[in-house]
Amino acid sequence: MEKKMKYDQKLCSFMDKYTKAFIVHADNVGSNQMMMIRKGLRPNSEVLMGKNTMMKRSIREYIKRTGNEEWQGLADLLVGNVGVIFTQDDLSAVRDVILSHKVPAPARVGSVAPVDVIVPAGGTGMDPSQTSFFQVLNIPTKINKGTVEIVSDVHLVKAGEKVGTSEATLLSKLKINPFSYGLAVQKVYDNGSVYDPKILDLKDEDLLKAFMAGVSNIAALSLAANYPTMASIPHSIINGYKNVLAIAIGTEYTFPLADKVKEAMKNPGAFAAAAPAAGGSAPAAAAAAPKVEAKVEEEEEEEMGFSLFD
Repeated sequence: MEKKMKYDQKLCSFMDKYTKAFIVHADNVGSNQMMMIRKGLRPNSEVLMGKNTMMKRSIREYIKRTGNEEWQGLADLLVGNVGVIFTQDDLSAVRDVILSHKVPAPARVGSVAPVDVIVPAGGTGMDPSQTSFFQVLNIPTKINKGTVEIVSDVHLVKAGEKVGTSEATLLSKLKINPFSYGLAVQKVYDNGSVYDPKILDLKDEDLLKAFMAGVSNIAALSLAANYPTMASIPHSIINGYKNVLAIAIGTEYTFPLADKVKEAMKNPGAFAAAAPAAGGSAPAAAAAAPKVEAKVEEEEEEEMGFSLFD
C-alpha cells in the first residue's frame, strides 16, 4: 500500500511539473538498457513505468482533485506494455535521444520480426558438410575454397512474420543480429493534445507549403462560387484589371497604364531596341580586338630585321 501511495505521489508530481510527454512501447527492453535511457534523458525528462491500471487510477484521481482534464488523453493511451516519458525539453530532441538508445539483438524463435531480414551473398565460413542445412531453407550456395558461399542475397524473414527455428539457427550460425530493440515512441502528448510522432518531422517549409496549398484551394473555391474572401480578393482585383485593360485597348477609353500598353502595341520596335542598347558597345570592342592583335604581330615582324632568305 505504501508503494502505491509513493507511486501515486510521484506520478502526480510529474503531472504538476511537466506539460509534455511521450507514450513509449517497451517490449524487449532490458533493465540495463532502460538505465542508459534514463541517464541520457536527464535532467529535464523523467521515465515512468508501471502497471496501466495503477497509472490510470492515479490520473483519474488527479483530474478529480485538480479539475485539470487535459491529462485524460494520456490515460486513454495506456494500453499494453507501455510507459510514459515526461519532459520539458524540445520534443524532437528528446525523441531522437529515445531512439538513439537501441541495442542489436538476435532473432529468437517465435519472435515477430520488426523488419525484413536479408542474408547477404558471400562466404559463410561454414564447412561443406552443412550444405544440406541451406538446402532446407532453399538458399542457393556453392563451395568456394573449402567453405559454403551464398550465391545471392536471400530474403529470409519478412517484417511481421514469426521467426522459425531454422531461420533463427541460421542467423545464429552466421553471427547476424538482425534486430535492434529500444523504446518505441507511439504517441506524443503536448498540453492536452495527442498526436502521432511523425508530426515532429515536419519542418517550417512543410507547414508553409501546406498552408499555401490551403489558401490556393480556398481562393479557387471562392472564385468558382463568386463569393469574395481574403484569399480570392487579390485574384479578383487582377482579373478586373485585365478586363478593364482589354476594354481600353479595344476602345478609345484610356488611362495611364493602358497608354503604355497601347504605345508598346503601336511601336514594338522602339521597346525592343531599348533592351540591347546598354550592351551594344561589347560587340564593337570584341570586333576591334583582332585588328589590334594583327597590328602588334606586324610590328614584331618589322623589328626582327631579317627573313629566311637573308
